[in-house]
Amino acid sequence: MTYKQALEYLESLNKFGMNFGLTRIEKLLALMNNPERRFKTVHVTGTNGKGSTTAMLAAILHAAGLKTAMYISPHLQDYTERMVINGQQISKRAFAGAIAYTSNFVTAMVADGWEHPTEFEVLTAAGFYYFAVCGVEYAVIEVGLGGLLDSTNVIVPEVAVITNVTLEHTDRCGNTVTEIAGHKAGIVKRGVPVVTAAKGEALAVIEAVAADLTARCYVLGRDFYGELEAIDFKGQTVTVISSQQGNLGRFRVKLLGRHQVENCAVAVMAALVLAEGEPRITTDVIRAGLAVVEWPGRFELINSRPVAVIDGAHNPDSARALRLTLDEVFSGQAITFLLGILADKDVAGITRELVRSQDDVVLVRPLSARAADPAEVAGKLKAKRVEAADSIENGYVIARAMAGEDGVVCVAGSLYLVGPARAVIRRLV
Repeated sequence: MTYKQALEYLESLNKFGMNFGLTRIEKLLALMNNPERRFKTVHVTGTNGKGSTTAMLAAILHAAGLKTAMYISPHLQDYTERMVINGQQISKRAFAGAIAYTSNFVTAMVADGWEHPTEFEVLTAAGFYYFAVCGVEYAVIEVGLGGLLDSTNVIVPEVAVITNVTLEHTDRCGNTVTEIAGHKAGIVKRGVPVVTAAKGEALAVIEAVAADLTARCYVLGRDFYGELEAIDFKGQTVTVISSQQGNLGRFRVKLLGRHQVENCAVAVMAALVLAEGEPRITTDVIRAGLAVVEWPGRFELINSRPVAVIDGAHNPDSARALRLTLDEVFSGQAITFLLGILADKDVAGITRELVRSQDDVVLVRPLSARAADPAEVAGKLKAKRVEAADSIENGYVIARAMAGEDGVVCVAGSLYLVGPARAVIRRLV
């Protein structure tokens, strides 16, 4: 199987849609001799920040000299981004090999009368197989959606991380924060410590589940804290404080935004929990890992004229965090947005949090069948100028002209826009 054939095979699985449940993935992995049991794991979920936190934890473990894998979704530009070992994406050849290997067991499973696995289930099984044959010691696994019924929820991690919980995926995980928190808390396992930045009713759900499973729960704002010390174009300095241990130190991260202060604190706390059983993880190691971590598409600055900011903000909370960071880094300067949103997202909430009356907006369709019509998005906007473009590349060209050389162009609204736009911008810089 070539890489192209692997992608075609995965695309053919889209007809099975999002079919929640663990029965299929458990059967598939059992046929593959349970590769997910051959390395230790960290499990990460949350509404916002789970990708950044996953990257931070993987960087910390790698800095400790541990062979570390990272499994994420979705990808920005290429499927190979989803499976990473020691900071290196899987090669296209190895990716094709892992998918081909997994597909053999899918065929046997279906022939035996089992329901066909979904695309994400096949990807997850292939990722676990790849990590196992490469001999990784740790894998930091990001949940695809929710937690309780997510395909990744077949692991028993060393620590479970729940970044935060707000309304998202209401069509799949429930219509209230409490219901959604129940899905996120589904990654908690008996006796496995939990680190979370959840608040309010979501935190109450998580703590109740943790108590039932006798799992220690470390809560941001109660058991540990993160404080912003300094911020500039190259990153920010964060002080992390433990209620029991006091000041844990100052940590430098390249990732910008006050929301990354929380993510940094969560990653530090989770790493310290891991350090209880892994002496190679020290404060100096944590500091070294955080100093080098990068996370494309999350307040990513591309130095050009105008400056381009790329951020995958796709719900009201992440849009609010993005706007706060834009105002902080660019001192309230008007922004030209290249904006594309999926129809099943809170379009009104995203635009309300993100766009100001002095801003300009160029609307495009993200590369997804679920893309919202730009005309419908335009009706939710209160901006100085609003235009629509027939392609992402043309949209960026228009936005760049609107902003002028001294302006700021911000691409946001959906990861299905951010990935392709990132490629366009880097090509045109």
